[in-house]
Amino acid sequence: MKFGDLPVDEAAGAILAHSLKVGKQTFRKGRPLTEEDISALRDADYISVTAVLLQDTDLHENEAAQRLATAIAGENLTLSPTATGRCNLVAQHNGLAVLSAETIDALNLTNEVIAISTVPHFYQVAKGDVVATVKIITFGVAQSIIEECESIARTSGLPVSLAPFKSKKIGLLQTKLPILKESLLQKATQTTNGRIEALGSELVCTVESSHEVADIAKSLTTMKAADCDIALVLGASAIADRGDVIPAAIEKNGGTVEHFGLPVDPGNLMLLGSIENMRVLGLPGSARSSRLHGFDWVLQRLVADIEVTGEDLMRLGVGGLLKDIPTRPLPRTAAVIPEDNLEIRKSIVAIILGAGQSRRMGKTNKLLAEIDGKPMIMYAIEAAQNSKADKILVVTGHQREVLEEALSDFDLEFVHNPDYAEGLSTSLSAAMQILDEDTDAAVVCLGDMPNINSNHIDALIDAYDPNLGKQICVPTFNGKRGNPVLWDQRFFSIMRDVSGDVGARHLIGEHQDVLFEVAIEDDAVLTDLDTPAALAAHLENRKN
Repeated sequence: MKFGDLPVDEAAGAILAHSLKVGKQTFRKGRPLTEEDISALRDADYISVTAVLLQDTDLHENEAAQRLATAIAGENLTLSPTATGRCNLVAQHNGLAVLSAETIDALNLTNEVIAISTVPHFYQVAKGDVVATVKIITFGVAQSIIEECESIARTSGLPVSLAPFKSKKIGLLQTKLPILKESLLQKATQTTNGRIEALGSELVCTVESSHEVADIAKSLTTMKAADCDIALVLGASAIADRGDVIPAAIEKNGGTVEHFGLPVDPGNLMLLGSIENMRVLGLPGSARSSRLHGFDWVLQRLVADIEVTGEDLMRLGVGGLLKDIPTRPLPRTAAVIPEDNLEIRKSIVAIILGAGQSRRMGKTNKLLAEIDGKPMIMYAIEAAQNSKADKILVVTGHQREVLEEALSDFDLEFVHNPDYAEGLSTSLSAAMQILDEDTDAAVVCLGDMPNINSNHIDALIDAYDPNLGKQICVPTFNGKRGNPVLWDQRFFSIMRDVSGDVGARHLIGEHQDVLFEVAIEDDAVLTDLDTPAALAAHLENRKN
């Protein structure tokens, strides 16, 4: 393969290396130059072009990518059309990616022009997802390089395949103690059912028992009689030792405790066992949450008929810190849910910031300024109340008692920010301190934006999809970003520590990869009333 500047008269059959404007046309890079193209280049006064000439021993990037993708693709994958030297391996079913990192490394180490990228080993994918992509870096490659790669794949075994989820019968046993609220049992059943259905399996048996060995053993017998493939045991108190009641109940039924403990957080206190051909997972209380959990990884493998041993569990430590911290990449979801499958409800809180001193407004507390007979902040409250948000949290500070009295007719939760004079960030921090751990996202609203309505808030909530990278949802009008802003729960911990009067604005710039802009048709998202002139203009506009 030869790369460089070629005289136009010698460039027929070459591949254009860089895009060119040719008269009224644009010749894109990667274009094979025809005789007609050469004439057009001459007419446009080009003397030479930067291009690639392939030799007889070379393969075009597309042919090379296609051959390499074919060589590495295992079961339950299909190949995408090849273009620009790229070919994708696509999942034919919902399931787990099964990879050989050693073989893929060997292929990538063959030559710098070979680039095979994959999702992580045992990563959960949905039908149609890209599991791996093959890219040839240059416009062509020596055929001998591809032949070497094909030989490696034949010798080592196909390094990329998919283990599809199978339909399993799954049972859920929950034990009870006086300290455990009934609502937690109901929540756990709902959350677990969502997990199971999203994997294409069925929750066929739900049982409750006391937290005693005999009762648990009897309930496990019931689940065995229901032909459960997998039994999930969620104790009122987490398993503390191999001698605890749940492992003892497994052994009482003639079962085996295979492993206790998991280097995945959350999920450390998980137990793996079996009773004949029924696998048993003892779960800690953190599994009641819908957030990604160590047991999700184990359950996914069992549903995909991938053997799981104690040693397998002990190898999950690297990458096993699953708590949603801001520096973590996109969360791996607890379930990939097809559009026609169960939709797990998200819990959204609307936070109304109402603690400021309104210094630019003079002596008036702008949030209590009347607009058509109502305090300004009431418009923000009504917008949140009529939206899809599940809960409204109002942060107070300056003139706390007066503000709470003005809003006493609404079903609201208040949190007081005693440090309100230090800036908006302290109000954010105060709100984040008391959010329920199961809150998925928060819409942070300003109390001085009376044109915001429920449609604006709902547009952000509807756009929110953490699994697709839409974790910060910002409204825009004519390309300019405004408020309110929706934040995924992964940012809550860092928002507790922000400082100054700009809130969490810097996080938007630092996390562009999960930012999603929501276009709004009016300027309400840009309009805040923080001066007497702005308020007067707003009142005048309402008259007109």
